[in-house]
Amino acid sequence: MSDPLILPIHGKAPRIHDSAFIAPGCKIIGDVEIGPDASIWYNCTIRADVNRIVIGARSNVQDGSVIHCESPSPRHPDGFATLIGDDVLIGHLAMVHGCVLEDRAFVGLGSIVMDGCRIGSDGMLGAGAMLTSGKVIGPRQLW
Repeated sequence: MSDPLILPIHGKAPRIHDSAFIAPGCKIIGDVEIGPDASIWYNCTIRADVNRIVIGARSNVQDGSVIHCESPSPRHPDGFATLIGDDVLIGHLAMVHGCVLEDRAFVGLGSIVMDGCRIGSDGMLGAGAMLTSGKVIGPRQLW
């Protein structure tokens, strides 16, 4: 298994806190910030080539997950950054794209969270679910 691949793109390099764990096989690219004690597990891809990605303290991104963001467009001039709060859990093989996951949110394994979505604090998206563009899971709600 290969060491993590940490790459700058478009003049922006990942910023990873010294206490964060990045497993072998991960690819972290571009304008990514990973907070203290966060963990990114085997074979995850986190690519911030067209907007930024922030992963908060103690958040956990499990094996094989993909995190990306959305570029600006005429309809969405700012695009969609991916902003992940503190103590968030993203299950295995999840796809998280251009959305906000507030503190202690949970994304079940194999789930998809699309552009413009928000999962509130302590909100949960069950395994295998798809949260389509613009949907909001409120605080402490389960979908």
